[in-house]
Amino acid sequence: MRTKATALVSIAAATALLATGCSSAAPAPSDGASSPAEPVTITYSNFISNAGNEENLTAIVDAFEAEHEGVTVEVTTLPYDQYGQVLDTDLAAGTVADVFDLEFANYARYQSLGVLAPLAVDDPSVYRPSLLESYQTEGEQYALPSSFSNVVLYYNADMFDAAGLDYPSADWTWEDEQAAAEALTDASAGVWGDHQPVSFHEFYKVLAQNGGQFLSEDGTAVAFNTPEGIEAASWLIDKSGTVMPTIEQGQGTADFDTNLFLEGKLAMMHSGIWVFGALADAPFAWDIAVEPGNAQQASATFSNAVGVSAESEHVEAATAFAQFLTSSDVMVDTRLSTGWELPPISDEAALGAYLEQESPANRQAVFDSLDQIALPPVVAEGQTEMQDIVTEELVAAQAGQQSVEDALSNAERRINEVIGS
Repeated sequence: MRTKATALVSIAAATALLATGCSSAAPAPSDGASSPAEPVTITYSNFISNAGNEENLTAIVDAFEAEHEGVTVEVTTLPYDQYGQVLDTDLAAGTVADVFDLEFANYARYQSLGVLAPLAVDDPSVYRPSLLESYQTEGEQYALPSSFSNVVLYYNADMFDAAGLDYPSADWTWEDEQAAAEALTDASAGVWGDHQPVSFHEFYKVLAQNGGQFLSEDGTAVAFNTPEGIEAASWLIDKSGTVMPTIEQGQGTADFDTNLFLEGKLAMMHSGIWVFGALADAPFAWDIAVEPGNAQQASATFSNAVGVSAESEHVEAATAFAQFLTSSDVMVDTRLSTGWELPPISDEAALGAYLEQESPANRQAVFDSLDQIALPPVVAEGQTEMQDIVTEELVAAQAGQQSVEDALSNAERRINEVIGS
């Protein structure tokens, strides 16, 4: 799988990285199963445990050290909003940790700069293939997925029952969703059939569901201003004021859909699995399904990962820790028992405790959604600007300030200027 680089640091910093040894060959990692002959200390910089999961991470680290005599792990935990800047500073200064967190959106940039050591994975089959492959470049593994979350279709089962409608299923299409949304909408009573944010993150996903693509093959220009793109954008925008509230009615504000759903005034919503907790005490029956598609299904998946520094003096021990942190039984048990996102493993049996939990009953949909995923498009220059432009133009169309066709044309022009096409 080829990935495209995302530049979020300055050219000067990138040049400095390449000039100060990042281009040198990293030590070839071993299988990571044995402890080093001499006691070593490896460092791990992370954001995943910040704000509530520090003790959970400590439990995993303690278990790793117990199994790998002579290896000590020193952990640095940073808030998410500070982590990226600190990591870039450490990379430029040559002080980066042996193991460090990264996200899919930033993976390609770090890999292209040569700061990630190639990893020899003991057993690739323990990971979900789609998640593992997200961190490969030209067939080489450069990071390991550590956790994931994704987006599913929520539905109020009581509302479907009252209307005599079949529940959403894995074979639903946009047409099925639209028909149910129309049947369940009573705008005069403030009851709506559907909710889906009008945003970059929803657009690239529905574009994939409609058989389109966001970027050209070489990643130098957008490719969404097509009939498939227009239909995908219309799928989002045309819901506003028909089967979902308008901007003027509050659509688009924080937690609007979750609150409306909890009030029993929203039949369906597209949202992440992180909402499970907020709905735990909902006064009605609800469940989830894989999001419908048009030409195909495609689910938005967000994942974190860990990489090993190409400049690490202890690549073998660091690789062993990276694998333990992302695939060990201790990690799986800790995450599932505490609700600390989901482990990226493929073993359905190990996930049994999660699948058996109630509300929602169909937790299998979370994993079924991984069969066909839509990864966010990544560009070499202007990632944030690209995302903001798409949202701005689509919201302007939603507000009636321009047509869908004009929105995509404007977004195409503006993004191509930003990414250098």
